[in-house]
Amino acid sequence: MTALALSGCMRRSAPVAVVQPQSDLDSLAYGQTYNPPPRVVASSGGAIGALRASFAASPRRAYGPGPAIYTAPMPAPMPVAYDAAYRLDAGDRLRIVVYGQEGLTNTYAIDAGGSITMPLIGAVRARGLTPAGLASEITGKLRNGYIREPSVAVEIEAYRPFFILGEVAAPGQYPYVPNMSVESAVAIAGGFSPRAKRDRVTLTHTDAGGSIRAVVPLGTPINPGDTVLVGERWF
Repeated sequence: MTALALSGCMRRSAPVAVVQPQSDLDSLAYGQTYNPPPRVVASSGGAIGALRASFAASPRRAYGPGPAIYTAPMPAPMPVAYDAAYRLDAGDRLRIVVYGQEGLTNTYAIDAGGSITMPLIGAVRARGLTPAGLASEITGKLRNGYIREPSVAVEIEAYRPFFILGEVAAPGQYPYVPNMSVESAVAIAGGFSPRAKRDRVTLTHTDAGGSIRAVVPLGTPINPGDTVLVGERWF
């Protein structure tokens, strides 16, 4: 009897069919519940094997499509506050676009005489004009026997340099960067020398009205063409 009982326990049970649902990838991808016919998976491990197969194949929790990912746009470069009223001078480099005229569209530098030279119309005075004023000047010259209705745009590609002198590591001429201050100009020139007077500097600004010189703190903004002079301390 014992042998018969043991032989009955050791017999392998018949395969058990377990219902296994399809994957819910369609619901994740399309936001809709997908109900396909169930698949039948044969498990040969008896009741325990069938239970394990059923547990492994249990349906996952269905989620609708996730919230849309919002990508914040890149911040636009901060415009220079004085661009519209900026007065051009020697050393400024301009991008001039004449719409529909590739031969005239180019980058032009204002020479020491304060002018630019363009095809067809030759020299055009730029010193003292705003970018819009120069565009109007070019338009008038092109309309005078060259192009019937020219459309011209002028933008500043690079500003004229600034100058820093006196007690800094590397005095000289440097490219101007918008929104510069006296302190950043000193940093570009390598910083103060050991003998520098660090609290105030002399700033010289020149425009159509003449030159202005003043002793200013380090946080004072500077403009293209300005000259910064760092003095020497006495003790």
